Amino acid sequence: MAGAINRWQNWGRSESITPVERARPQSEDEVVAIVRAARDRGLRVKAIGTGHSFTGIAAAPGIQLDMSGLTGVRGANNTDPNNTEVTLGAGTVLHDLPAMLDPLGLALQNMGDIDVQTLSGAVSTGTHGTGAKFGGLATRITGATLVTGEGELLSVNATSNSELLPAVALGLGSLGVLVDLTVNCVPSFKLHSVESREPLAEVLDGWERRVAGADHFEFYYFPHTEIALTKTNTRVPMDAPGKPLGTVRRWWEDDALPNRYFAASCELQRMAPGTTPAINRFSTRMTGSREFTDRSYRVFSVPRRVRFREMEYAIPQDQIPEALGEIRALIERKRWTVSFPIEVRAVAADDLWMSTASGRATGYIAVHRYFREDPTEFFAAVEEIMWAHDGRPHWGKVNSRTAVDLAPAYPHFADFLAVRDRLDPDRVFTNDYLDRVLGS
Repeated sequence: MAGAINRWQNWGRSESITPVERARPQSEDEVVAIVRAARDRGLRVKAIGTGHSFTGIAAAPGIQLDMSGLTGVRGANNTDPNNTEVTLGAGTVLHDLPAMLDPLGLALQNMGDIDVQTLSGAVSTGTHGTGAKFGGLATRITGATLVTGEGELLSVNATSNSELLPAVALGLGSLGVLVDLTVNCVPSFKLHSVESREPLAEVLDGWERRVAGADHFEFYYFPHTEIALTKTNTRVPMDAPGKPLGTVRRWWEDDALPNRYFAASCELQRMAPGTTPAINRFSTRMTGSREFTDRSYRVFSVPRRVRFREMEYAIPQDQIPEALGEIRALIERKRWTVSFPIEVRAVAADDLWMSTASGRATGYIAVHRYFREDPTEFFAAVEEIMWAHDGRPHWGKVNSRTAVDLAPAYPHFADFLAVRDRLDPDRVFTNDYLDRVLGS
């Protein structure tokens, strides 16, 4: 059950820790046994996915649970075409879901542009994707099974402990170890994608109209340029004609350019920051425009191999243009060189207690730094801008907020803490990050 002690690092190389022990459970009963043994020994327990959070939300000071032994379809309705719920092992990686859902004629309703996270990790940190009519992944959770801090197996769904679902569906890993999740999927569909180079000023002027008029709209902005790289995805049925990118073109445009070329350019800019404006302008010209239609998961997500660190804040949707303008002015005023593009997205309001979109239509601004660069000063200054716009930090991305800051930002913050007290009264599942953002 237990493995050798290894030093763990997250993907972005911003967090590391050496757990006391490492375990890879193969069943929910093993998870129960591990949690109970940890309580007896006074050790804390944290489940780990693929380490794609940039915060220490999954850092395990005691026993680190590798959830890769709990994957795959654990239950699905194959007889009722109106029932699209599928129960999946918590350690299932999003990239592996199409092979499991395609035979059922199903797909995730919405996805982010990275699909290497585990299902439980993506849900627990609030992974959201984009689309003003759609919520993040956690909004599609209709049930969960978890092991509580007292080592009890608990089912949460519409007929059992339903009052806990708004907390458990997005629980920051603070309420228990998720062993499975039931996802309300949708019938498989395609996306018609249009990607364009457009003047940033025009995109910002039409921001709310563009968001409202598309199924999925987002854009990237390279600092030191005046261009927005827009992506507009429209949902079409599976029987609509497909026009996928060719194999070579897909490799070149979705892998070689954004990964191999970009990795080299980031190293050059790190050593010679003065080259950044010219390289960013060249990058926007290289990207170009394209239009294609393919299965949803092939459009939503693309490979991201260049390591970076990221901070993302959620703000009221209509404040995006003003906030981005302030970030642009900040970069110019400080004469900073920023090689990574800024990402801007939007999602619908939801009713999950700790969702960054809880109770309001939400826009997101994400800033990044190459992992070999120090992001501290840049992130801190951007964070203050976002905080002034009623910002809520993405739980899996760099932030400096505390429970005192965050309590007023979430109407159900106290309700969530009450559920935490009920399910993990002895704080078996806490760590330094959770102590900071939720309190001890």
